[in-house]
Amino acid sequence: MSDTRPVTTSTDRSFFGQPSLLSALFGVELWERFSFYGMQGILLIYLYYSTAGGGLGISEATATGIVGAYGGLVYLSTIVGTWLADRVLGAERTLFYAAVVVMLGHIALSVLPGMLGVGVGLVLIALGSGGVKGNATALVGTLYAPEDERRDAGFSLFYLGINLGALVGPLLTGWLADVAGFHVGFGLAAVGMAVGLVQYAIRRKHLPEAAHEVPSPLARSERTRMIVLAGVALVLILVLALTGVLSADRLDLAVILVTIVAAVGYFALLLTSGKVTAVERRRVLAFIPLWIASAAFWSLYQQQFTVVTLYSDQRLDRNLFGWEMPVGWVQSINPVFIIILSGVFAALWTKLGSRQPATPIKFGLGTAIMGVAFLLFLPMAGGGPNSAPLLGLVGILFVFTVAELMISPVGLSISTKLAPAAFRAQMVGLFFLSVALGSALSGTLAGFYSEESEGAYFGILGAVAIVVGLLVMLSTPLLKRLMEGVK
Repeated sequence: MSDTRPVTTSTDRSFFGQPSLLSALFGVELWERFSFYGMQGILLIYLYYSTAGGGLGISEATATGIVGAYGGLVYLSTIVGTWLADRVLGAERTLFYAAVVVMLGHIALSVLPGMLGVGVGLVLIALGSGGVKGNATALVGTLYAPEDERRDAGFSLFYLGINLGALVGPLLTGWLADVAGFHVGFGLAAVGMAVGLVQYAIRRKHLPEAAHEVPSPLARSERTRMIVLAGVALVLILVLALTGVLSADRLDLAVILVTIVAAVGYFALLLTSGKVTAVERRRVLAFIPLWIASAAFWSLYQQQFTVVTLYSDQRLDRNLFGWEMPVGWVQSINPVFIIILSGVFAALWTKLGSRQPATPIKFGLGTAIMGVAFLLFLPMAGGGPNSAPLLGLVGILFVFTVAELMISPVGLSISTKLAPAAFRAQMVGLFFLSVALGSALSGTLAGFYSEESEGAYFGILGAVAIVVGLLVMLSTPLLKRLMEGVK
């Protein structure tokens, strides 16, 4: 099959200097993130708050494990979503149907009681979000020619849409959860996803032709095998769940193991496939250390939804002039900084053009800066309940944001640039596997956190991240050779 990578005209600059159709993808991702982060902002406290407080009364360790496993499953399911795009439906149709599944998941979480709602809702949201995330990113890639230097800036602008939703979602759901109950907050997340669907449906048919293509369609002989494998996997999961092997307190470990196996399998596929050229194969090799650095970064960053939430509930002084700020509102601090800084980073990369740092340098810096953010918790360690100043946490989350902007939008961009032509969407899915592993690890690592162990916890994890970042930066000359001209 010929290389069907689309090329859009470089003269289309009607959306803040970017192609106009970026606004459609910007919008659907904004509302999907509104629903996703709005729900996730109150999920952990819903799980471990007592039944008298409107929660389910689950232990903190199990609750953080569930949140970590769910976060990992979201990104793990990008493999399913991107595989459907590359082999069955195309990226555009997969994105649309996946968004419908997300909306149904939020509805289930809102209306179904107890753990039934948690189980059905989180599985649907995770599967749907995987289809939205990987394919929205891949579709953004279709708007640019490979050599278009606006690409990183465009992904940064796209990232702004993600964080506008991430800012407003927790504010509204956190407030509603406080005044009307958790299920009303979950219901608002469903409404947000419905708005995103309507906005996207109006403009979806105007996306480039490549957005609707199936790059590597399944042969007729493969379809039956895939259906059987999917059925066997579903039955196996049900059996493990019903027999107690896949219990709530083991979910994060299960997601970690599955993610590692999936990542190894995908790298093996890309490195051995006859559809991948020699140049593309070397680029895949260059992606491996970046993938590892990304996983290390996300294992710390995603603790915003585990350890940082516990910290905010139990250690943070949230009193503002006699009014106590809802715990869920802490999740909106990082998006504020993203909104402020994403434009700065986009302008910086655009101004630097070909002089901007190589991608491995950006990855290494992002991982090391994330380690520094964890070390910044140390001056506040061991102070007891309500002793940590809000401004201290705000400052730490600012450093989180700087680290995130060095890795996340750049990682999305490099995954589209290094992708073999036959595995365009699946390469983005492979990047999201690093986020899946990091997210699941964030839940597992949270099990080692306590007020008594704060110093060791933040110190050790921060130091490890810094070392990983330095190793990636030192490997830059080798990685640039393997990347064969891709910056």
